[in-house]
Amino acid sequence: MSDFARTAILPADAASALLIGRLWHTQDAVPGVSPVRVCADGVYDLSRVAPTCAQLMNLSNAADRIRDYNTARRLGDTEELIRSTLEGGDTRFLSPIDLQAIKACGVTFVKSMLERVIEERAGGNADEADAIRRQIADNIGQDIADVVPGSKEAARLKDVLQENGLWSQYLEVGIGPDAEVFTKSQVLSSVGLGAQIGLHPNSTWNNPEPETVLIVNAVGTVVGATLGNDVNLRDVEGRSALLLGMAKDNNASASIGPFIRLFDESFSMDHVRGEDVSLRVTGPDGFELNDVSSMSEISRDPVDLVSQAINANHQYPDGLALFLGTMFAPTQDRGEAGSGFTHVLGDRVEIASAHLGRLVNDVTHSDKAPPWEFGISALFKNLHARGLLN
Repeated sequence: MSDFARTAILPADAASALLIGRLWHTQDAVPGVSPVRVCADGVYDLSRVAPTCAQLMNLSNAADRIRDYNTARRLGDTEELIRSTLEGGDTRFLSPIDLQAIKACGVTFVKSMLERVIEERAGGNADEADAIRRQIADNIGQDIADVVPGSKEAARLKDVLQENGLWSQYLEVGIGPDAEVFTKSQVLSSVGLGAQIGLHPNSTWNNPEPETVLIVNAVGTVVGATLGNDVNLRDVEGRSALLLGMAKDNNASASIGPFIRLFDESFSMDHVRGEDVSLRVTGPDGFELNDVSSMSEISRDPVDLVSQAINANHQYPDGLALFLGTMFAPTQDRGEAGSGFTHVLGDRVEIASAHLGRLVNDVTHSDKAPPWEFGISALFKNLHARGLLN
């Protein structure tokens, strides 16, 4: 992983941002991971405030508690620790979440919703996608772009599309009353800045999914946000939506980071609603893809999506990280005309926004990425050995 300047990873207004990360370090007699505050001038240990990120996010008035904590030890220079992370050093930033559930929302943008319909109709065959894309766009694209999910107009459009044989399960969750909310990955399995991201080796049609990720505490309050890559296998999900687990949940297939930005006077849900998220893919073959999307184009408000994920019917006592969905389903041809986009090994994926920084990962196969070995039991053994559990 090539070196990136500190300012390329941190938000543009890092000096005023309240950033939380998780750092694997050797400052203690027993090496381990600590929640940290990431400042422009250094990285500070928060493990004595709360030993896990989930507990930190569950604190009452977490932002104020962290800002007022004045005895945190300095673990290192921010630029040097980012460099160590990107260069594969022993001291490195991990995914900024730990015990939170990892959930995701699907088909929350019209463009990606139509691409899911295309995948379904193509049966996961990328060669057929281009012709189906034109047919779908000609018939329903403009109508759906202006429809409010769950509205009377959406119900009427559903009737029309059913009569014309164009209805889909993806349209049901895209414009129907109920959002798609699924389990993206397992607790502690997400990877962070500088890590490799994994594709199932059997997949031949896949793509990154750059998204805003909300950090939600146990009572359903959104306390901050970060960036994520909901790595997706288009051929697998296109064969059957019942293969969603295989399409979404593979080793290193959930990337989150670089840091959580907590809500405070400088950053709020309104910033999330208007955030522009950029995607850059650069390949070892010289291929380059650049795109930008705005959260303002999301079909459902982020707060509504949170309320559909955590409520009286489903609780998360350690909180959750909620991917909000993507409008990116890259269709730019990488090879011959009509072939569309798919990853090649060695692709670098950069997801960035002004308020949340830049998340950088390289693509490999899921069985070649470092195996996930540090689970819940390992975490608590480590915290106990370091004297961080009461």
